Amino acid sequence: MPFWQRKSFAQMTHAEWESLCDGCGKCCLHKLIDSDDEDDTVHYTDVSCVLLKTDTARCSNYAERTQFVPDCVVITPQNVYELDFMPTSCAYRRLAEGRGLPSWHPLRNDGSRNAMIAAGMSAAGRVQNENEVHEDLELRIVTWPLRDRN
Repeated sequence: MPFWQRKSFAQMTHAEWESLCDGCGKCCLHKLIDSDDEDDTVHYTDVSCVLLKTDTARCSNYAERTQFVPDCVVITPQNVYELDFMPTSCAYRRLAEGRGLPSWHPLRNDGSRNAMIAAGMSAAGRVQNENEVHEDLELRIVTWPLRDRN
């Protein structure tokens, strides 16, 4: 039985915890939260954090990201249950909600991201870096990050 099915978040090693991230890059997208809506609806944009490499959806400085982007959210076993703005396809969120890893997740595909990309779950090649966007984020709202495939 794989570690994510037999261990709680607290029991996982740091390496196991980090490996849960599928590397889709959706968490690095700018989001707008509609506070006028009683559900605080999250709207995703196709605008990414300055550190996201838009062609690969990988962080260009993951280890030091919070030094360059102070509001970068660090997902931990302690806060994962509170991060309801994370995409529903996020492995951390899925496991916190009692759902398993999807069939396209790299841990279920020998570490390859190909199945994730083929399933349309990656931000790679679909976003623009915040330094390249000069319009209101409200004009950049997209729905594709909300898809959640098994």
